[in-house]
Amino acid sequence: MTKKMTVVFHDEELYTDLKIEAVKRNRPASEIIAEALHEWLDEREDEDLVPIIKASLAEGKEKGNYTWEEVAKEVRGTIAKRRKALLVADKRNV
Repeated sequence: MTKKMTVVFHDEELYTDLKIEAVKRNRPASEIIAEALHEWLDEREDEDLVPIIKASLAEGKEKGNYTWEEVAKEVRGTIAKRRKALLVADKRNV
């Protein structure tokens, strides 16, 4: 879906720089503006996540975190149990 919007540049140098960059890249200025806007919005989203991440880290400290080694050990144990259960089921079906 294509939507149109008029952008008014109050900074003539910025406008000129945009047009030059568009020519250098052989791309429409609108694509460069859209790309820059996407990047800016992504940064804003990341900034919004910072308080959530900090709260999550604080909760982890309060309740106790698992180390990666503990998680990996648990995963390996679960995989081993499932493999053993599959082997037992296969032997019963033989």
